[in-house]
Amino acid sequence: MAYYRRHAFFCTNRRDGDRVCCQDAGAAEARDYVKSRIKALGLAGKDELRVNAAGCLDRCEEGPVVVVYPEGVWYSYVDKEDLDEIIDEHLVHGRVVERLKI
Repeated sequence: MAYYRRHAFFCTNRRDGDRVCCQDAGAAEARDYVKSRIKALGLAGKDELRVNAAGCLDRCEEGPVVVVYPEGVWYSYVDKEDLDEIIDEHLVHGRVVERLKI
């Protein structure tokens, strides 16, 4: 059995120069928002959900991006409504959000 039921990794990388990066789109703030919502729902920790920052996931051009394991589903998001949908549908209930999938 996995340590976490689902594990979300937010790319929070900042690239040098003019290259597109997730951090320029507020990725760290998005990660913080999702992490705090998961904690508020009482779903953080062993056998439940985990939200982490990641270094470069090398998909910044499609981003900002988050990948959810164990399913290995990649998402891009625009706002808190998108993040709420990822939380409520995928992280909590295991249903892939097709419209945000990349």
